[in-house]
Amino acid sequence: MTTFNPSSAHSVRQNHRLARRAGVLLLSSLALGACSESRLDLTNPNTPTVAGAGSDPQALQLQATGLLRQLRNGNGAFVTSTGRFGREAYVYSPQEGRNTTNYLIPNAGANALDPAGFASGNWAAQYGNLRDVFNLKNSVTNSTTLGEAQKRAGLGFAKTIEGLELLYVISTRDTLGAVVEIKQNASEPARFVSRDSVYQYILGTLDEAAADLSAGGAAFPFALHSGFTGFTTPSTFLSFNRAITARAAAYYATSGGGASAWQKVLSALDASFINTAATTRAALDVGAYHPHSGSTGDAVNPNNAVTNTDLYAHMSILADAPRKADNSLDDRYLAKIGTRTARTGPAGLSVESTLGFDMYPSTSSSVPIIRNEELILLRAEALLATNAKANALTLINGIRVNSGGLAVSTLSAASSDADVLTELLLQKRYSLLLEGHRWIDMRRYNRLSQLPLDLPSHFVARVQPVPQAECLSRAREAAEFAGPGC
Repeated sequence: MTTFNPSSAHSVRQNHRLARRAGVLLLSSLALGACSESRLDLTNPNTPTVAGAGSDPQALQLQATGLLRQLRNGNGAFVTSTGRFGREAYVYSPQEGRNTTNYLIPNAGANALDPAGFASGNWAAQYGNLRDVFNLKNSVTNSTTLGEAQKRAGLGFAKTIEGLELLYVISTRDTLGAVVEIKQNASEPARFVSRDSVYQYILGTLDEAAADLSAGGAAFPFALHSGFTGFTTPSTFLSFNRAITARAAAYYATSGGGASAWQKVLSALDASFINTAATTRAALDVGAYHPHSGSTGDAVNPNNAVTNTDLYAHMSILADAPRKADNSLDDRYLAKIGTRTARTGPAGLSVESTLGFDMYPSTSSSVPIIRNEELILLRAEALLATNAKANALTLINGIRVNSGGLAVSTLSAASSDADVLTELLLQKRYSLLLEGHRWIDMRRYNRLSQLPLDLPSHFVARVQPVPQAECLSRAREAAEFAGPGC
């Protein structure tokens, strides 16, 4: 399999490279036809067109690689911000106290976060990539060199990334809704739509992508990086698409989607790469990843334990960690958490921590997008919600034993649904630690009040605010573009 550096391209760099190539063609044309006036009627080489990109396989590769690079760029901030909201993490940077206060302390006079503060992220990066998705879809659709199957494959890839990026947006904004339409004119605002509409759009887009991938032939018209090993053809990438669909459907099920959404979770998992028989760490970790490296032009893992010395773990992770029969700690805790020199954030506004995250031990550690372990827990969640409690407990116990090194739970089919859900959320907490899930899961099940408040000045945010700059730009257009979050 060909491996591509996910940082080697971006939509901006893509334009520059295409412009340079166009510039070479311009010089050649001038040299060959300097005496012919008609041959000087050339397009502007500094504004490569969608049609031009669609006829150039290298341009399509740059666009696809750029989508994966931007998807990765948004991940570090997503997991640390949701980690702070969900009381998994602190960022104790000595020079910038707002890395603590802007996430844990409400804006003056409001039970909400400051829309102009540090905690209003997970927006610009995602919508920037959605613009690039829009461009790639146009390039593929208008290509004069791709066959029908290759077009379907390219569209299936782009729509899958579109659904995933929108899922990051709505899972952080929830009841505020979001924007799903990308206009041809980038300066023309699109309206906010409701949470329900966003989830329906995401699931519809992912289903469209699945249909495209099913008709996508044997190969993509571009290569994917090494983080997608095992998912590099349309048919194998389809199983990744279905895994993301299962996550999105579970989020929707607890946000108004109900029974039909839970059935969607189960059917999507059946078509994903789930392996419920997994018993080893390697089998549980099968999935798609963001690769990192220190190579020229690439990027290191932003949350690695070597250089990111400001990232601390919440002390409740130790206090709440499951114990084995001999009272030793859960294997997941031992693998993911280590001790650090004690540190606090701003005086009087934060608490001391002596714990850090060890799951990314080097600057080149890969970060999961979605893993088999999450899929098993999603199936357990869907089974519990569809009155298959005994089957859900079987999967939960498999995670307890094979991932945590624990004994099976004392719960049974006679236990209450609430108790089984509590156990499920505990396993998700430690299996998916700092992967962007706990805050979202606790909100989905109306359990945000169970998250710890370390100081009286703290609160638990329900949503991330829409960035103030986004609201101001919309207000200048018309009131109907402002949206409920502005």
